Amino acid sequence: MTVVFNPLTATLDAQTRTAEEFADAIQKGQVAPERAGEMATVEVGQTPAEVVYEENKLELLHYEPRTDEQHDVPILVVWSLINRPYILDLQPDRSVVRRLLEGGHDVYMINWNEPSRLDQHLGMADYVDRYIDNCVDVVRERSGRDAINLVGYCIGGALTAMYAARNPEKVNALGQIAGTLCFEGTGGVLEMWGNDAYFDPESVVDVNGNVPADLLADMFAMMDPVDNNLTKYVTLYEKLENREFVETFARMERWLEEGIDVAGTTYVEFMEQIYQDNQLHRDELELDGEPVDLGNIDMPVLQIVGEYDDLVPAEASTPFNDAVGSDETEIIEFPTGHIGISVSSSSHDEYWPRVAEWFEQV
Repeated sequence: MTVVFNPLTATLDAQTRTAEEFADAIQKGQVAPERAGEMATVEVGQTPAEVVYEENKLELLHYEPRTDEQHDVPILVVWSLINRPYILDLQPDRSVVRRLLEGGHDVYMINWNEPSRLDQHLGMADYVDRYIDNCVDVVRERSGRDAINLVGYCIGGALTAMYAARNPEKVNALGQIAGTLCFEGTGGVLEMWGNDAYFDPESVVDVNGNVPADLLADMFAMMDPVDNNLTKYVTLYEKLENREFVETFARMERWLEEGIDVAGTTYVEFMEQIYQDNQLHRDELELDGEPVDLGNIDMPVLQIVGEYDDLVPAEASTPFNDAVGSDETEIIEFPTGHIGISVSSSSHDEYWPRVAEWFEQV
């Protein structure tokens, strides 16, 4: 069969496409000012909470219940030391905090806030043995429970693991969300970048005292420079007429831009001892000269990991279950990436209700 090229049809088709694209551009141009205003005023962290304890910069938040009755054992969420914790309460339909509250749990969360230059000498022991321990004791006292449920996110995962090993009598169950726990050649891009063969953490803090949030943000952006600097903005333009998408996009951008510095000593200790030497997983870690014995973690342990997490791959978390003393361990793998664990619609529709149910049963 012979196909005959018709220059007139081709020209008309090209003109039609041009007209459609021009009309689409006009339409987007008309809604752009409205969307820009909406993006500048989006609200985050909307679940009502009160500050029930403060120490140095940290605030311990207690969230208002969303059920008539709550389970006996409260949950304390220990946020990572990087960025703000409201990614766990980004918006009502994408809020980890709300999913737990809707599951009948009494929820607390640590908001670390920004360390000052005076805090540059805070080490991991300060966070584990002082700050987390004090917050745990506040929750225990308020709830009347000897042991509570503890959940750590990312770096907060490693800190809560250390805490559970040091204070097993105070922890009813331990949850890990993308926990930074095991680094034996399986930790992804950050593990490769942090390799001691060509990276010295001391060089970062020698200049600044603390690790600047902007430096961390640039580093994370370079993990996928095309998507982080180009593709996502093309997608935003294409979906400019979708108010819901634009508002969620704006909340995510706000979270990415509102980073916080990391205390210098903690950064060096974490990079050298956890990432480079894998001391936590090898059961060789000490805090202030005292061992962190993973065999003491005899309570139920839940690992929450992302199948497509390039920042903290599942392989950097799940082997931890074989290193602890508990024989009650479980893994729930979300089909998403590092941030998608907290904000993807599928995570909230299918997976966070399962997590809430797990904590109800332990």
